[in-house]
Amino acid sequence: MKKTFFRIFIFNLFIFSILTVNSCGNREDTVSCFPIVPIAVNLNLNLPLYNNLNYVGLPVYIDEQQSGTRGLIVVRTSDNPANFKVYDRNAPHICPDNNTTLIIKDNISIVCPKDNATWILISGQPTSVTSLPPKTYFYNYDPASKNLNIYN
Repeated sequence: MKKTFFRIFIFNLFIFSILTVNSCGNREDTVSCFPIVPIAVNLNLNLPLYNNLNYVGLPVYIDEQQSGTRGLIVVRTSDNPANFKVYDRNAPHICPDNNTTLIIKDNISIVCPKDNATWILISGQPTSVTSLPPKTYFYNYDPASKNLNIYN
């Protein structure tokens, strides 16, 4: 009897430890494995490199210094000059690995190549696989100079 109890106890302990170590499915677990780095980017929308950001729905990848571990996705979300979304390119619902850098598909959606999780580009609303939105960052926009400052 003691031997059977001991085996069941060890088996349950093993299963619990596997689930605890490999779990990264909810917001708290994702936050703990999500890279936290300083974000400090200044974009001049007068420059040709960032011209898409003068138009609604035309995203730009940002891969400059201090733009996170995998870069950012920036998109203007409305005709109001000050409405943007700034997304981290790390998938929010799984721990980062070689195939979890978010990409833009057809200027309509954001996709995680690892599991095909998708989000609406303009709103960040999840559409499949996960209910977590992409991580976003704060920004200030000066319409007079067309400077967009992104920070966390």
